[in-house]
Amino acid sequence: MGSLTNNRTKIEDSDASDAEISSSASDAPNSDERDDRTSRDGASIALPTRVVGSGALDRLIDTARDYAEASTAENTNKAYAADWKHFTRWCRLKGTEPLPPSPEMIGLYVADLAAPTGKASALSVSTIERRLSGLAWNYRQRGFTLDRKDRHIATVLAGIKRKHARPPVQKEAILPENIQAMVASLPFDLRGLRDRAILLLGYAGGLRRSEIVSLDVNKDDTPDSGGWLEIFEGGVLLTLNSKTGWREVEVGRGSSDQTCPVHALEQWLHFGRIDFGPVFVRISRNGKRALEARLSDKHVARLVKATVLKSGIRADLPEAKRLAMFSGHSLRAGLASSAEVDERYIQKQLGHTSAEMTRRYQRRRDRFRVNLTKAAGL
Repeated sequence: MGSLTNNRTKIEDSDASDAEISSSASDAPNSDERDDRTSRDGASIALPTRVVGSGALDRLIDTARDYAEASTAENTNKAYAADWKHFTRWCRLKGTEPLPPSPEMIGLYVADLAAPTGKASALSVSTIERRLSGLAWNYRQRGFTLDRKDRHIATVLAGIKRKHARPPVQKEAILPENIQAMVASLPFDLRGLRDRAILLLGYAGGLRRSEIVSLDVNKDDTPDSGGWLEIFEGGVLLTLNSKTGWREVEVGRGSSDQTCPVHALEQWLHFGRIDFGPVFVRISRNGKRALEARLSDKHVARLVKATVLKSGIRADLPEAKRLAMFSGHSLRAGLASSAEVDERYIQKQLGHTSAEMTRRYQRRRDRFRVNLTKAAGL
């Protein structure tokens, strides 16, 4: 019971912890990070050597660098920066330089990631491939090309895949009876109204946690907006700036107010007095007032885990395993696995460019629907 109480306390205090997360994320980078950023930007966005700089041109360079930074998602930028920092440190420890790219050294780096010496943990194949993508991106920003097909990299990676590859670990999908139990476990105070709207809207919309918290009430309310909403008689229309570009998501009204995402959203907007700016914001410590600060996407993950525990989902398993099974992505997987409609509608709702990607989210839907054993006469 002690650990369960601790987890509940974490979600109840998450408004305060979100503020800590936001402040730590905005802290000034250390000198290595500043040097990396300066080096990258200087190599990728700069004046030709034959052009004399001026105040106007310098301002345009800064603007162009801002746009270049925005060409990839913020989380991707952070991950790629961390990849480069790790690789350059590895190079220093090995007595070599990261520039220009050396396929031989990168092959050794990849091998070290898969079978490290000392106390470091071995990385999964998917993480190693992500690290390579991060290195390739960083090299491009510095005017170099990393040939991942070079035999010193490709053959090592192929051997790692053959020896260490495992099926991807997928988070458990939240099924209809689960989401109903989760929202029923929430109180009807201001924080409960907000969190109920987050869960139901995330589930019915098949939204990523970043898409949920990036919503604004109106178009162009805030510079960091990731989309906005419009409420109609039949439901709510979300216009989202997602990983694959702008898309519209329709969330219809439910069969009852208790589980209707649109009703939950309307209740939160009304009692939270949210009519401008971020839809989902922090709440004052006394729980009586909605603040202006946008929630972190980590709040969604914490909320899912806490309500899974509180509602008794998969109570037959140890608490630690239950916590590991579910995340913010479980909402998205839940819609894909539970909606009894043509697959193309699910693909459109999730914003996937291929049906194959949508099927990865369908944990149980249509399993064994096509029985080739019987079709083959057995």
